[in-house]
Amino acid sequence: MDMVLTDHDYCSSSSESATLNQVLDETEVLRAEKAQLCAKIEEMAVRCRFGLKRYSSSDEDIRLYTRFASYASLMSFWSQIEPALSGLVRVTRAQTTALTEDAGPAASLQPIDEFFLFLTYLSLGLVLSDLANLFGIHQSTATDIISTWANFLYSVLGAVGIWPDEETVRKNMPEAFRDYPDTHVILNCTELLCQTPDSLQMYSNYKSHCTFKGLIGLAPHGPVTFVSLLYDTSISNRDITKHSGLVSHLKPSMAIMVDEGFLVEDVVPCKVHVLDSLRAKTQSTARLRVHIERVIRRVKEYKLFTTEIPLSLTGSVSQQFAVACLLVNYQNGTL
Repeated sequence: MDMVLTDHDYCSSSSESATLNQVLDETEVLRAEKAQLCAKIEEMAVRCRFGLKRYSSSDEDIRLYTRFASYASLMSFWSQIEPALSGLVRVTRAQTTALTEDAGPAASLQPIDEFFLFLTYLSLGLVLSDLANLFGIHQSTATDIISTWANFLYSVLGAVGIWPDEETVRKNMPEAFRDYPDTHVILNCTELLCQTPDSLQMYSNYKSHCTFKGLIGLAPHGPVTFVSLLYDTSISNRDITKHSGLVSHLKPSMAIMVDEGFLVEDVVPCKVHVLDSLRAKTQSTARLRVHIERVIRRVKEYKLFTTEIPLSLTGSVSQQFAVACLLVNYQNGTL
């Protein structure tokens, strides 16, 4: 039987190759179109989803939701605390666990959006149900996130060592304090409205309301350098100074500056400059007083502390207040 040999069909092979190349080209085009569609979908999702990325292009919105001056200032602060996230401990109502991938429902937001949620909570003073609806999470998850980040920021910011040495204070002393160069800290107390408890021990005649009371100190050049726990308002300025831990930081070579009526001379180991008593010596005392008033005003821009604080927050409000005070040092860049 004779074998019939046929020549290879080079034309056919070339045609198949061209078809294959065309299919590959069309596949690449489809992939590119898919990538563009996915990017648009993600962009639309970001616009619809309440989170930090949604407002990253608007410093005005950043100020509203976080009290930081700009997105750049906020991200600068984030870059400082992000390395410590490995030590973040998640708080839940049932248990306390390390932050892991299987941390449960509370981990449904990215860490940076949990941080944004906490700042939004402080800044706007929203009730938990409204906060949970904004972020699309369960109310108990929002509660856990707030507790987690209050603890975390309290630990991280408290570990920075905010009390400056005397040389640092002298080096940065503003001109307004030239007549009082030994001033190391300016002190004042502030009161926060709280829900009326069964006991009237927390009633403030000054505010005609039940309040918490805290002591704030700042260096003459601006940064907050001391924050006390919150006490019931029946405590005197003298006793809050004595029991807050401030006295252990003071040295005889230092001086504190206070308003008239802030009677602490017998509990501090240093000189006391009383602002109203200085008025006879200088007309610049108003400029000195405005330092502490400005800081307290900035703390109370966090609307959580200008509304009536529910008694359910009694266990954590001291931490949240301290964090708000310390965040003032970073809102316009680190002081």
